[in-house]
Amino acid sequence: MKQMEDKSNENKKMKAIIYTEYGPPEVLKLAEVDKPIPKDNEVLIRIYATTVNYGDLVARNFRNVSPGKFAMPMLFWLFAKLKFGIRKPRNKILGSEFSGVIESVGSDVTLFKEGDEIFGSSSMGQKAYAEYIVLPEDGILSLKPSNMTFEEAAVVPYGSIMALTLLRKANVQPGQKILINGASGGIGATTVQLAKSHCGAEVTGVCGTPRLEFVKNLGADKVIDYTKEDFTESGETYDIVFGGLGKSPFSKVKHSLKENGRYILTSFKMRQLFQMIRTKIFGSKKVICVLLPEKGEDLRETKEFIEAGKIKAIIDKRLSFQQMAEAHRYVEEGHKKGHIVITLDHKNES
Repeated sequence: MKQMEDKSNENKKMKAIIYTEYGPPEVLKLAEVDKPIPKDNEVLIRIYATTVNYGDLVARNFRNVSPGKFAMPMLFWLFAKLKFGIRKPRNKILGSEFSGVIESVGSDVTLFKEGDEIFGSSSMGQKAYAEYIVLPEDGILSLKPSNMTFEEAAVVPYGSIMALTLLRKANVQPGQKILINGASGGIGATTVQLAKSHCGAEVTGVCGTPRLEFVKNLGADKVIDYTKEDFTESGETYDIVFGGLGKSPFSKVKHSLKENGRYILTSFKMRQLFQMIRTKIFGSKKVICVLLPEKGEDLRETKEFIEAGKIKAIIDKRLSFQQMAEAHRYVEEGHKKGHIVITLDHKNES
């Protein structure tokens, strides 16, 4: 009887990577925590793989992220500060992207069933650095693409959803010349692929020296090494420039835009918002600041693009769950040339 009771208590626990204070990668520790229980409209997912992305790094060390360093206006920083925790983390488990198998479903769930292979994102809810996660069935979830492994599927949700929404908002047309500043990033990498394979655009990617081959392999027609060349001084002009905050100010980018060209930003400050208002009234070249919500239907559309061969996952490193701190350090130091995937081993479970 005692043995059965001990086993029952074990089944209520799971392993997770937690952090109880903000700081460097070393604050991430392997621990045992309560296993989540799905509500009537939720599914319990056994996670097979998760990722390390820029948002995880920011959240892990958010105490040292000042409003000036934050890539959005002050109001967004304040919201994030309250969400993550002012002095110490409110949610002790990071991670948003994942793939896995549905272990059980709530009584009201109709979209998924036990045993379904899925991939998805918990977005700002995090908690993917764990053996199990619960999410509502109408969350950012989809059946896993049939032509991807669990590792490959885990690294694509966030970037793919954002890229799809971004290209839709930009209304990219076949034959247009577009430039993607930050082409090796989570959103940029998939934007390169979809802009080329789905939209039929002529794509130029901008990235640093270590990631030139990575961006070429994504399908970019041309790759610019920003450490050696400033695209705003090349004399080339584009229909659309996608850019990250601070990489190139509009005062320079406008010379690289064609008439009626658009400079589209997914990270922006108040200055860029004022530029958007001003250029909407004056001039033919526009600044457009966009917020990209994550939606389950966009992930399901992403699955179709993946299965059609229009999106691929290029993985740089595969690390174990126990190597999470090492993975964070690798990404933070700027070494990655592709996606970093963390694999979870369930083989020893009984």
